[in-house]
Amino acid sequence: MKNFKLMAISLIQALAASLYIAAISWILNNGERLFGKNNNFLGGAAILLLLVISATAMGAIILGKPVLMYWDGQKKASLKLFFLTFIWLLVIACLLFLVLALR
Repeated sequence: MKNFKLMAISLIQALAASLYIAAISWILNNGERLFGKNNNFLGGAAILLLLVISATAMGAIILGKPVLMYWDGQKKASLKLFFLTFIWLLVIACLLFLVLALR
C-alpha cells in the first residue's frame, strides 16, 4: 500500500477517534443537565457500559483496518498504519494540550 494512502487512512482514523472522544467528553460534561442527578445503580451501570462501548469503538476504529491488512498478508503495511495512527493521535493530543495551556 502506498505511503500517501496509509497516511490518509491513519489521519482519518485518528480524527474519527478524536471526534468520538470529543462526543463522549461532551456527554460526560453535560450528563447532569441531560440526564438529571443520578446517584443510583443505573448511573454506575451506564458509565461502565459506556466504558465498554468506548473501548470497543476505539478498538474498531484504531485496530480494525490494521488487523484486516495483517490477515491479508500486508504485515509491514498494517504495522505502519497502526503506528501512523498512533502518531496522529499524539499530534492531536499535543495540539489539544497546547490549546489548553494557552487559554
